[in-house]
Amino acid sequence: MDPVVWFFVLGVVAGLARSDLRVPAAIYDLLSILLLLAIGLKGGVELARQPISGLLPQIGAVLAMGFALPLLLFPVARFLVGLARADAASLAAHYGSVSVATYAVGVAYLGARNIEFDAQLPLLLVLLEVPAIIVGILLARGIDGATKWGKLLHEIFLGKSVVLLVGGLAIGWASGADGIGPLEPLFFDLFKGFLALFLLEMGLIAASQSKSLRSRGLQLILFGVLAPIPLAAIGAVIGVAIGLSIGGTTLLAILAGSASYIAAPAAMRIAVPEANPALSLTASLGVTFPFNIFVGIPLYFTLASWLHRGMG
Repeated sequence: MDPVVWFFVLGVVAGLARSDLRVPAAIYDLLSILLLLAIGLKGGVELARQPISGLLPQIGAVLAMGFALPLLLFPVARFLVGLARADAASLAAHYGSVSVATYAVGVAYLGARNIEFDAQLPLLLVLLEVPAIIVGILLARGIDGATKWGKLLHEIFLGKSVVLLVGGLAIGWASGADGIGPLEPLFFDLFKGFLALFLLEMGLIAASQSKSLRSRGLQLILFGVLAPIPLAAIGAVIGVAIGLSIGGTTLLAILAGSASYIAAPAAMRIAVPEANPALSLTASLGVTFPFNIFVGIPLYFTLASWLHRGMG
């Protein structure tokens, strides 16, 4: 395993053992800011080297995937897992959206193997944050006049993750490689160190979900383990179809197979307050995030490699 994953393991073990280990909230916030900006900056620098107009077909395909995934997940959560309508819609929104942390681990995984990926992946990451949340709200409430869409859209589009990713992309694109050069020691050279500390806290948080996990039943656990695989397969197939490299296909599969635990919970809390947030957060953070870290990312890379060999 990549060494950064062991920091997650350390956090889980410390949390389950009820250690007093804690990452201060201010440090955790700083780490998340640095990681999001680093992803955006690197993507922006690479995007500056190619015309945006050529990416429009890829953007369209990825957005279509973002809208389709929660529609596929909703009946599974509703009828196979047995959740109420609001809870099923919330779970579909979480799993249709994406996890930036899982993406960051995927970047580290590819980097350790010297595998390049397409520059537009950070842009696709940003685009995939939003569609599933909108679909999830519509599945739960329909076109409801009581929904405070202004407040909701503000939460979605001006949330920390979107602002930092889009801002980083814009700064990297405007500055180019030469302009960003002086910032590389902070944002690029130390990326894995920041990620390691971030995963330490993620391990502690995941361990805190263990009690809820035990009380929610086998079906929710199975959903958290099994749902990412077909979702990632869809992402990998689309990645190959739109011409991404093996690295890019792997990251799109990782995004499709990941589950949000930042943007989606905040938005669903505003739009669908009757949904139980513990269900979706326990599944996404307590089950799917660890699964993807240990099993999913290598599996999705293998799938992407296999698909590219088949196309070749």
